Amino acid sequence: MDKKIEKKLSALDPRFQKKIQDLFQSINESVSLLYETATHDEKTGLYNNKFFETLLEMEVEKAKRGQQKLSLIMIDIDFFKMINDRYGHIKADDLLKKLADVMKKNVRKSDIVSRFGGEEFTILLPETDLEKAKTFSLKLRKLVHADKTLKRYNVTISGGITQFRKEKDNLKKFKERADKALYQAKHKGRDIFVAVE
Repeated sequence: MDKKIEKKLSALDPRFQKKIQDLFQSINESVSLLYETATHDEKTGLYNNKFFETLLEMEVEKAKRGQQKLSLIMIDIDFFKMINDRYGHIKADDLLKKLADVMKKNVRKSDIVSRFGGEEFTILLPETDLEKAKTFSLKLRKLVHADKTLKRYNVTISGGITQFRKEKDNLKKFKERADKALYQAKHKGRDIFVAVE
């Protein structure tokens, strides 16, 4: 609590001090909850797409101005509709959460992971060139294969990778290229990542 507010509270009757302190705590908790709800996906705990778009714009602007490398990975769970149909929506939601947890545990603090929608995810890798993004995607794919729960339900992922091109790119082209790479990965048989420069 702010020092000025604390000083004013100390002048009040002790019975009112406690009530006001409780009120401030309740307000702070409500603001935290509102922020969490506005920025995170409720099923996975990852950033939601709307908030991701804001962060993406900021990172693209940084990449345009400086020498920072920036890579983007778009990920799709292979044959997710079949998983839904076979095991039901509750189990499918559990698998979405499990995959999100695998991703969250294996990215750097500076990386930004979000649920794009449905069974699609995005990972933004600041200060990362295409080669490092490819290396990360191979690691992620292996981690998905190694996870006992995901393995039990035959969950695999496909992905598209690209790097921001400072001289030629804008936000739309950057995202479209990653999406195109993902589309290619799906058509090459899935359970792979494709990089497009």
